[in-house]
Amino acid sequence: MKKFLSNYKSTIILLVAIIVGSIIGIIFKEKATILSPLGDLFLNLLLVIIIPLIFLNITTAISKMKQPRRLGKIIGSILLVFVLTSVVAVLIGFASTYFVKLINTEDGEQIRATLESTEDATDAESSEEDMTIADRTVKLLTVNDFSKLFSKDNIIALLVFSIIVGIAINMSGEKGEPFRKVLESANSVMENIVKIIMYYAPIGLGCYMASFIGSFGTSIAVGYLKTFLVYLIVAVLYYFVMYSVYAFIANGKKGVKAFWKHVIPATVTAMGTCSSAACIPINIESTKKMGVPDDIAETTIPLGTSFHKDGSIIGSVFKIMFLVGLFGTSLATTGDVLGVLGVALLSNLLITAVPIGGGTISEMLIITMLGYPVAALPILTIIATIIDMPATVLNVVGDDVSSMMVTRIVDGKKAFKSEER
Repeated sequence: MKKFLSNYKSTIILLVAIIVGSIIGIIFKEKATILSPLGDLFLNLLLVIIIPLIFLNITTAISKMKQPRRLGKIIGSILLVFVLTSVVAVLIGFASTYFVKLINTEDGEQIRATLESTEDATDAESSEEDMTIADRTVKLLTVNDFSKLFSKDNIIALLVFSIIVGIAINMSGEKGEPFRKVLESANSVMENIVKIIMYYAPIGLGCYMASFIGSFGTSIAVGYLKTFLVYLIVAVLYYFVMYSVYAFIANGKKGVKAFWKHVIPATVTAMGTCSSAACIPINIESTKKMGVPDDIAETTIPLGTSFHKDGSIIGSVFKIMFLVGLFGTSLATTGDVLGVLGVALLSNLLITAVPIGGGTISEMLIITMLGYPVAALPILTIIATIIDMPATVLNVVGDDVSSMMVTRIVDGKKAFKSEER
C-alpha cells in the first residue's frame, strides 16, 4: 500500500484537489469565482513554459537519435505495427465517443466567450477566410519572422523548427556537440521548472474547477465523471478484446494463450507505477516468455515506450470530443471527422518521444490545430489526470502484443515455436 501511495501520490493529490474544487463550486456557485485568479495563475505558468518546453524537448530528443543497430526489417516491422495499431486505437476512441456526448451543457456559448476572453487580444486577420489550403498549410508550418516562433499561436511552426534544429545538430557531428550539451543542460533546468510549477497544480486546478463549476453549473463535473466512466469501459474492452485479437493474429490460439499467461505482471506493474518507462524490464521479460526473440523484444519494447501509446491516443480522442461537446463544434462532414482523427494521431505521434511535459505539448497541439482557446488547456489536463491509470495500462500492454506481431512479420510462421521458455 505504501508503494502504491508513493507512486500515485501526485495523481491522488490532483484528484482530491479537483474533487474539492468541484464541491466548492457546487456549494458556493457564483461566489466561487473569487478563486478564479488562482486558477488563472496556473494557466499562465503553463503557457509561459510551453514554448521553451517544446523547443528544448523536441530538439534534444532528435539530436540524440543515433542509427539503429537492429536489422532494417525489424525496425520497419515495428513502425508498421505501431502505425496500424495507433490508427485502430484512434478509430475505436472516436467510435466510442461519437454517439456518446461526454458533456452536455446549455452554456456552450457562454463558456466559449469566457475562455476566449482570457486570451490576449490579437490582430484579427480578416483575410484568412480567403486563404487557400496551400496558404493555410504554409502559415501553419512556418512563420515569416524568427520572433514569431516564440508565440503560443505558432506551436506547429515551432515544432517543425525544433525538429530541423535537432537534425542539424546531428549532421554537425562533433562540432554540434557543444550546442547539444547546452540545450541538454537547459532542458534539465526546464524539467525542474516544470516540477516547481506542478507543485502548484493542485491549488491551481482546484481553484480552476471551483470557479468553472461556480460559473457554469455542475454539467462540467458530470462531464468529467462521464468521461472517466466511458474511457474506463473502452479501456477494459480494448484490453481484453483487441489485445486478444492482436495475439491471435500473431500466433493463433497459442498466441492468445501465451499472451494472457504472461501479460499480468506487466499489467499490474503499469497499474502500480503509472509509468510506461518503469515497466520496460518486466515488459521485456514478459514478451520473451511469450516466445518473442530477444532482439525483437529488446528493440520493440523500448521503442514502444517512447513511440507507441494506445491509451494516450484513445485519450486524445476523448479530450477532443470533450471540447467538441463543450463548444458545440460541428462534425457534420467527413472532413470534420477526418480532421479530428488526424489531430488525435498527430498530437501523439509527434511528441510521444518527449520525456518531459509531453502530455501538455500534446494538449496544446490539440487546442492549436483545432482552433480552441488556450484557456481550455486546464480542461484537458484534468481529463489526462482522471484517465491516467487505464491509459498507462493500455500503453504498456500494447507494446507486448505489438512485439508478438512484429515477430510474426519478421520470422514468419515458425516465430513462436518456443514460446514456453
